[in-house]
Amino acid sequence: MTSFLTLKKRSQYLSVYGRGKSWAGPLVVVKALPNELEFSRYGFSVTKALGNAVTRNRVKRLLKEIVRLAPVEPGWDIVFIARSAIVTADYRQVKMSVEKLLTRSNLLRDKHEAASTGAN
Repeated sequence: MTSFLTLKKRSQYLSVYGRGKSWAGPLVVVKALPNELEFSRYGFSVTKALGNAVTRNRVKRLLKEIVRLAPVEPGWDIVFIARSAIVTADYRQVKMSVEKLLTRSNLLRDKHEAASTGAN
């Protein structure tokens, strides 16, 4: 399994924050900006206000796993910003919240389309 591509530079995050469109839910905020590439890149923002390093890393692992399994449209830079309520949420709640936001933003591919292209 190959690892998915992530946003690594501050300038990439600032670009998405400044020019991207956002969709908010109770657990997560999604900001997205087209990147004109053949693949999507992801960033995860979890502030110290959410808790200690163990808590923040757990939240990042949850988000990364959900995104890894979601059939997201290629060609986007997407930043997931965790909200404080995510700390007490379980995997199922976070997954439903992320999928709902990706669907609202038209970034989530149809499951049948993803299966036929071999993506996932």
